Amino acid sequence: MEQKQKPELLIVTGMSGAGRSTVGNALEDQGWYVIDNLPPQLLGPISDLFAMSNSELPRIAVVTDVRGGEFFAELLGRVQELRQREIAVRVLFLEASNSELVKRFEAVRRPHPLQREGTILEGIEAERAELINLRESADVIFDTTDFNVHQLTARVSEAFSTTSELLRLNVMSFGFKYGLPPDADLVLDARFIPNPHWQDSLRKRTGEDEDVSNYVLSQPGVQEFLDNYMAALGEILKGYTRENKKFATIAVGCTGGKHRSVAISRELARRLAGDDDISVKLRHRDLGRE
Repeated sequence: MEQKQKPELLIVTGMSGAGRSTVGNALEDQGWYVIDNLPPQLLGPISDLFAMSNSELPRIAVVTDVRGGEFFAELLGRVQELRQREIAVRVLFLEASNSELVKRFEAVRRPHPLQREGTILEGIEAERAELINLRESADVIFDTTDFNVHQLTARVSEAFSTTSELLRLNVMSFGFKYGLPPDADLVLDARFIPNPHWQDSLRKRTGEDEDVSNYVLSQPGVQEFLDNYMAALGEILKGYTRENKKFATIAVGCTGGKHRSVAISRELARRLAGDDDISVKLRHRDLGRE
């Protein structure tokens, strides 16, 4: 008799105030069975319960956080146990900047779960220190600092839609001087390419302009680099598919996120869009900040 497949389990966790409720609602709208504030000790039994069901195989999302106190402290160990049992489990970690989290707590006039007699910021810093190992083991990280509710909902739809089996790739340009994107799975450094900023005719233009794009892509070694990167990326994406990872962010950086990274990310997205098994979305994080 063929062994029944285990359900897909997504654990939603991360910083308080980073958007877990919004993500839970968005997942429910996408067809996930969402359980809020489940003790980590019940992750295994819940997976087994749904696997024994005669109904259609569900996708389960469990929202859990520091509200669980002592129980929550066991989350990382429980996740490792599930992976050893070959259960299809992924961890989505939500975070945001300290200043943004303070603003959100002040807006709703609620204390941080860990602030006790201290300040909201002290509570946030205590939580960030407590979650550092969990963050490092996460499969997907969303930084919601600059997201409103609708943008975060759209991002969840892109990453965890139940209606498409395509591998969804987010190709993002960024500027190193504004910091690395915390949710990047792969980072490509385009600073080895001569900077159009030093060309008077190109300085005020961007990588979306044809003359800038042509300048960047025609530089010595760039096409060879892209060919080699695409070949290596192909093997990585095959691994993602084997590991049931259906969403990834490829971040392409240059100094300011205006010229080289924009041109290279556009070219990468164009090449990737030729694969029928991949859905590609292009985003320029820092374009317009200069």
